[in-house]
Amino acid sequence: MVNLNGNLIIIAGSDISSKNRGYKYGDALFETLKVVNGKIFFWEDHYFRLMASMRIMRMDIPMKFTMEFLETEILKTVEANNLMNAPARLRLNVDRGEGGKYLPDDDTKVNFNIVAESYHNPFYSIDANNECVVDLYKDFFIAPGLLSGLKSNNKAIQVIGSIYAKENDLDNCLVLNTNKSVIEALNGNLFLVKGDKIKTPPLEDGCLKGVMRKQLLEILAKDINLYTEEASISPFELQKADELFITNVIQGIVPITRYRKKTYGSEFAQKLMNKLNAKIRLGI
Repeated sequence: MVNLNGNLIIIAGSDISSKNRGYKYGDALFETLKVVNGKIFFWEDHYFRLMASMRIMRMDIPMKFTMEFLETEILKTVEANNLMNAPARLRLNVDRGEGGKYLPDDDTKVNFNIVAESYHNPFYSIDANNECVVDLYKDFFIAPGLLSGLKSNNKAIQVIGSIYAKENDLDNCLVLNTNKSVIEALNGNLFLVKGDKIKTPPLEDGCLKGVMRKQLLEILAKDINLYTEEASISPFELQKADELFITNVIQGIVPITRYRKKTYGSEFAQKLMNKLNAKIRLGI
């Protein structure tokens, strides 16, 4: 079942029109959510990121779009798909409906839809046997700035970068901005570990304003034995790092095992993962 503007309909009848602005122009935003046993992970952070992104996109936020309203609609969708007692992955999408060219006919119209699917793992874990081999994706670059960090439907670089990775037997790629700084992976934020120093690119470099990135920065800030900074990462730093890992809300932390000729461990990533799961269990 799919939730279209609060109405639950079967998937077969849920196709959007070819006139939809999200389809035609990428005039849409989305949040990818992890829901386990009826609990939305980090819902407050997702909600406020969505609201901030809608303001940047000059979407007219409906009065009913409160945190409570959207949470109710999300859980209604979870229940309709018989996933209330299981892990689930959801996509909450908002768009300006139909009409207009680049300029919308009605810039006050905002639609939403929610799609749910089952997911295999309720908590986050790292499988030491899983490889994650990456390289730089250099065919196209992302412009620095906050607009690049929105979760919009315009994901051309992520799409063609994923195809490039498959063609070259890679598990992921690292993306560069126009200043040639490494800003993120195709499907998550990037963290670099060197000794007691932890580094992740700043939002101004064009990386995604990741919800998991925020959670981990909060955890790292509490450890007085670590020095954590948001600073640009050059490609030359990658092979000097002790560990590299990718973060997103669905998978949590994904250690990179090899970049070109350099291999990496995952000891720090595993310890950080344990702290993340402890935070979730405490409901903080």
